[in-house]
Amino acid sequence: MMRLELCGEAAMQDFGACLAGALGREGTLVFLRGPLGAGKTTLVRGLLRGLGHAGPVRSPTYTLVEPYEELEPPVQHFDLYRLGDPEELEFMGIRDYLDGRALCLVEWPEQGAGVLPEPDLDIEIALQGNDCRSLRLEAVTARGDAILVRLREESDAAVE
Repeated sequence: MMRLELCGEAAMQDFGACLAGALGREGTLVFLRGPLGAGKTTLVRGLLRGLGHAGPVRSPTYTLVEPYEELEPPVQHFDLYRLGDPEELEFMGIRDYLDGRALCLVEWPEQGAGVLPEPDLDIEIALQGNDCRSLRLEAVTARGDAILVRLREESDAAVE
């Protein structure tokens, strides 16, 4: 497990870019939890920038998924906030998205409980005062453990 405190939108985006470097190039499932306005999409924006995406980053609140196929690995950004029933994920072909090839970032994963598999990495964001956020990153799989090791190495190198 890893804990961080970040203050400001720029810090959240910078952390997202750092996380992009730690994720590697294999398919990974990352859950992003936190209340409305916690910064989940801001973190995704930084992560996508860190992977080389230069265009706009939209929250897929109404479309459920926003693909970024041009990236390596391809990224699927899900926002399940408005999902009425977890079974809707089956109808949209969730298993095809989770084929292990893409990086899948899932906001509001609790809305897909019972259908979504366990993530590799579970990130919880909590509000701390006006502009600060506390993040708790928990590895759930061996892939998640490797991501946290790389993330620690990158953050240690940045401090030196």
